[in-house]
Amino acid sequence: MNIINVVAGVITKGNLFFIAQRNKKKHLGLKWEFPGGKVDKNETNEEALKREIKEELDINIIVKKKITEEKYKDETVNIILHYYFCTITDGKINLNEHENSIWVTRDNFNQYDMIDGDRNIIRFL
Repeated sequence: MNIINVVAGVITKGNLFFIAQRNKKKHLGLKWEFPGGKVDKNETNEEALKREIKEELDINIIVKKKITEEKYKDETVNIILHYYFCTITDGKINLNEHENSIWVTRDNFNQYDMIDGDRNIIRFL
């Protein structure tokens, strides 16, 4: 199985972090995640993250610094997740792919069933 590069935006607003609930029809449906998606060929991680966030949430972001990367593999996927701090520049969040979303404090992540890779990086926030 080929390794796929995936980007995820840790979108912040003050001391709050944006998380979204995955579409129930997708792999790991209904789990919570930092939004993002696959990096296309000839696209930088930053370009992919801006594109994915615009497609999924209808907002524009500034990609700040890289937080870390996390490898994740199961029977369906083999990915390297690249996490970046981001802030919203403009637009109103509209969920085009997710079931739900919420802004949480760092201490409240444990109340949500996060996907494994995303849960693992909370210590870096």
